Amino acid sequence: MKVGVAGQGAFGQKHLDALKNIPGAEVITLAGGNPESTAQVAKKYNIPHWTTDLAESLKQPGLEAMILATPTPIHAKQGEQCMRAGKHVHIEIPIADSLADAERLVKTQKETGVVCMGGHTRRFNPSHQWVHKRIKAGELKVLQMNVQTYFFRRTNMNAAGKPRSWTDHLLWHHACHTVDLFQYQTGELVSDCYAVQGPMHPELKIAMDMGIVMKTPGGAVCTLSLSFNNKGPLGTHFRYICDNGTYVAYYDDLVDGEQNKIDVSKVDVSMNGIELQDREFFAAIKEHREPNASVQQCFTAMQVLDRLDRILNSSAKAQAKV
Repeated sequence: MKVGVAGQGAFGQKHLDALKNIPGAEVITLAGGNPESTAQVAKKYNIPHWTTDLAESLKQPGLEAMILATPTPIHAKQGEQCMRAGKHVHIEIPIADSLADAERLVKTQKETGVVCMGGHTRRFNPSHQWVHKRIKAGELKVLQMNVQTYFFRRTNMNAAGKPRSWTDHLLWHHACHTVDLFQYQTGELVSDCYAVQGPMHPELKIAMDMGIVMKTPGGAVCTLSLSFNNKGPLGTHFRYICDNGTYVAYYDDLVDGEQNKIDVSKVDVSMNGIELQDREFFAAIKEHREPNASVQQCFTAMQVLDRLDRILNSSAKAQAKV
């Protein structure tokens, strides 16, 4: 399968590393935002064609699919552009930074019939897969998820420590992982939710600290703490408090409530969550089916984020009047 990648940054390279391990996946084009760094990455991964114009990548002979690891604000526009060009597309999380744009992606997918998938990696991490399989088998029920998403990011730097041309967001990006995973693991949609946030950063114009609480109709609760001010261990720890055990997941690793390591090496064909989501994308294309984490499935998380966003905006307006 001939595939292209858009985005030469940290996550674009994570996908390129993953694609090297997938039999039959051939990267034929790279679309980047910066000519110099795009050329360097194309050379590093032996990609025969590179450009700063996504439209040019989409015209490459034999291209079947694109993986978008570009700035969040252009995900929806580029996702639609790929689908209108008849290409299957895998859009990094979040698929959009507004409910309206997410809805447009869902509509475009239905119109074009191509595969359109969101990069909701947590569904594919072996750690979360292990929990999900036990839930589906009736061995576990989630009573509460306690999640901490912490980074130290007071400037526009990406995961590789290089400057970003856009501003990341605690709600529309990082909270999206947990909102989707909570609904995925409980098998229910969020019925109640609330959010609070700290002061806006004077330059970045985003909240650097946030707290979110969610509940499902069945009574499962999720508490999520997010911060860009944390100087310490980075990333997200997910604590599953279940009726039959407690488990803590950190990316592809899993321990029980007493810190005993759980072997998840046999859960899937790889221990790399990004590789596993890319494999699902290609499998769905070949099998002509809806992928796990399709844009239709991701849309319910976007609906919750929109509700939380409106709560935060309403609270900010009320405080401004005081």
